[in-house]
Amino acid sequence: MPRVEPIPSQRHLFEVPADVAYLDAAAWSPLPRAVRAAGEAGILVKSQPWTFPRTAIPALAERTRTGAARLIGAGVDDVAIVGSVSHAMATAARNLAPAPGGRLLRVADEFPSLRYAFDRLAEAHDLVVEEVARPADGDWTAALLEAIRRPAAKPLAVATLTPLHWTDGGRIDLDRLAPAVRDTGAALVIDATQAVGAMPVDVARWRPDFLAFPTYKWALGPYGVAFLYAAPGRQDGVPIEEHTGNRSPVAGARRYDRGELNDPVALSMAAAGLDLIAGWGVSAVAARLRDLTDRLAEGVAGLGLAVAPEPLRAGHVLGARLPGGLPGNLVDRLQEANVFVSERSGALRLSPHVWADAEDVARCVGALGHVLGRGAGDRTDAQG
Repeated sequence: MPRVEPIPSQRHLFEVPADVAYLDAAAWSPLPRAVRAAGEAGILVKSQPWTFPRTAIPALAERTRTGAARLIGAGVDDVAIVGSVSHAMATAARNLAPAPGGRLLRVADEFPSLRYAFDRLAEAHDLVVEEVARPADGDWTAALLEAIRRPAAKPLAVATLTPLHWTDGGRIDLDRLAPAVRDTGAALVIDATQAVGAMPVDVARWRPDFLAFPTYKWALGPYGVAFLYAAPGRQDGVPIEEHTGNRSPVAGARRYDRGELNDPVALSMAAAGLDLIAGWGVSAVAARLRDLTDRLAEGVAGLGLAVAPEPLRAGHVLGARLPGGLPGNLVDRLQEANVFVSERSGALRLSPHVWADAEDVARCVGALGHVLGRGAGDRTDAQG
């Protein structure tokens, strides 16, 4: 495939000061100026509703739906607008009816929104929940393939997967896993929270039964707006919420739309963020983020932290560990130096987005070295 040129830093489109290294997009992103402006315009609509035709808001909802569909390679009729990924996952679980006695497969330490609704589904249908343990070699894909194909195992009924592990960016290769799940006849549900907007996502290639993502992380939008893709064969189910907007004759995935959909604030912001991502091109965004995380990986490895090999990590989230564990106050100490990151399940999680640049990388590595009391040449044994 031809090399995709990365986009340059888009810091000028954000309100991120030059002395702030915000590397926590996997938690939530700052709003671009254009998204903030769209929200402020939406507030004016609600504060002075007589100045704006209410009939224009359904068109805004469809613009937002179209933007979401475009980012995942879906048809616009295949996407519902919901309030959160947990809402989406509850809807998906409600509309699966697996045969009793099979397996529900997922990775260990999965995010709660991809566990709770499916724990309930497993209990209702007598499914065994199989959590694939974190592999010692970091190869989630191989470990999942082994679990899917394990001889003499109970039949696979449902697989709930993500393109990367949310705690540290460990790669979960759905290009290889999705066909393996489909070959068993199991249902495939994908939580793309940590993917859409930062890496290519293609429902036509993965062919999930359901896929969901929000806007408040990589899609540069607000809280309270998320999307549920439902495959054509999964669009005649029962929504979580019942209202006039998702009842017959509404067809397609719109039957799963949330109530109080026509919010001029949230929809305007979500549409603006989705438009920005589409304008840059997801592949170009992904190329930029891979460059940044590769630089971060080199820098933190020079301080003695362990990172996964490049083929086993996503391009936009980097997890780094210390053999003896991270200091308990590490994140707070880094914040004192205006470096903003997260710790998740023992990993320092670094997640830049399009505002980040080489100076942020240098600031992060320098602050981390200072807190840990070591320079780039003071490596310790980072095996394990």
